[in-house]
Parts: sequence; C-alpha cells; structure tokens
Amino acid sequence: MGSRGPTPKANSVRKNKHEYATEITKESRPGRPLPPYLPIKTNAAKHFWKVWSESPQSVTWIETDWLELESTTLLVDELYKGETKVAGEIRQRVAKWGATNSDRARLRMKFEKTEEASEGPSDKELADFDMDQELYNRLRVV
Repeated sequence: MGSRGPTPKANSVRKNKHEYATEITKESRPGRPLPPYLPIKTNAAKHFWKVWSESPQSVTWIETDWLELESTTLLVDELYKGETKVAGEIRQRVAKWGATNSDRARLRMKFEKTEEASEGPSDKELADFDMDQELYNRLRVV
C-alpha cells in the first residue's frame, strides 16, 4: 500500500512553530525574600513563596508578576488556615505561571536541557517543613 498524503520535502520546516514560545534556562538562582509587610502565618504559604520565587519561570517575571505572587501567597495562607473556597482561585493563578506539564505546554514554555539531574530539597529542608503536619494542625478540632 502507498503512503498517505504527499511525500514530505527533504528540508521540511515545521509550519506551526509558535513565534512567542518561551525558552527558559534552568539556572539556579536565589529567589526574592518573602516581603516583610505580607502577614503570612503558615509555613505552607512561606514554602509556596520560596518554591515560586526560585522557580525557573520567575527569571522572566516583571514587577506585576511579583505582585501577583504576593496576592496568591496570601490566598495560600488563607487556604492553610482553613478557607477552602480559595483553592480554585489559587489553581487558576498558578496555571498562568506554568505549574504543571500541561500548563507549560499550553503556555509554550520550553526548558533548556541540562546534563545534570536536578536535585530535590535537602534532607534538612524536608525535616524543617512538614506540610502534612501543618495541614493537620490547621484542620484539627480543638
């Protein structure tokens, strides 16, 4: 049987390459410190700030993006205080930053390939922060 459609050209070029695709380097960088004027009480919200402020995406952020992170961190703080109505809003906001693989694909984010494997948090960082314990403390009935 023959092949479907016309034979591709020898030097074919992908026609649907998006001109606004973003290539992001995977460089390590210190994030911005949590602003002292934000009334953040929960460790989960502090961890949220740390993760996003150090994310590879944050290299491309301008000041309005940082303000959005501040307001979203306040929502995360409220979530861990027991206000579950803000969960959907948080998900919508982090999707715009490329929180998941599908979010990044939709935003046409592409990360530069590196030879070294990325390391997770250190044992000390994991010991210092226990999100399950934080959530248990916030939701338990006294």
